[in-house]
Amino acid sequence: MKPVTQVASPALLLLDANIDTDQIIPARFLRKPRSDGYHHYLLYDARYDMQGRPRCDSPITEADSGAKIVLAGHNIGCGSSREGAVYAFVDHGIQVIISTKIADIFRNNAIRNGLLPIMLDQAPFDELVAYCQAQPQAPLTVDLEACEIRWENDHCLAFEIDDGSRERLLKGIDDIQATLAWDTQINDFADRYLADRPWVVPATGRHCR
Repeated sequence: MKPVTQVASPALLLLDANIDTDQIIPARFLRKPRSDGYHHYLLYDARYDMQGRPRCDSPITEADSGAKIVLAGHNIGCGSSREGAVYAFVDHGIQVIISTKIADIFRNNAIRNGLLPIMLDQAPFDELVAYCQAQPQAPLTVDLEACEIRWENDHCLAFEIDDGSRERLLKGIDDIQATLAWDTQINDFADRYLADRPWVVPATGRHCR
């Protein structure tokens, strides 16, 4: 998993409220192998018509192709708990999602896949949106080490994230790596457990009749 430390880019604005996981990636695409990337399917039904042609009102355009930060409407990621919704954002190159509310399961899936979820109060969020609407190609800088969002020369917003999630994202630690970090303790426990309960593992060469 790629570490997230500082991310600087223009923001993609997805400001509708309650963008659920079925909108983020329609269920029919979840059978597709991820080896080809899920970026093709991000907000697919909003981007393409029934014949697969780009919509003129698509929420993502060529101008947004380099965006690594999303400013999302209230309650982004609600709905079913599909992890594919996070894959779609990550495979599209998105590293940060900022909103006034991010659904809990979506947020947990995001942290486990290298996507930084930031929740702000309404007033600072509106301030960011106003700036990005006025200067759509101007970059924001999200600094996870300092827990700050910065723009222009003197604008700065602090955000909060729990220490465990922050460490995982800064170090790029996924669930497997997090488990392996306890390898010594796990093996010590297994040795003690088997020493106290030798009967739980059949003796070598013993066969059931």
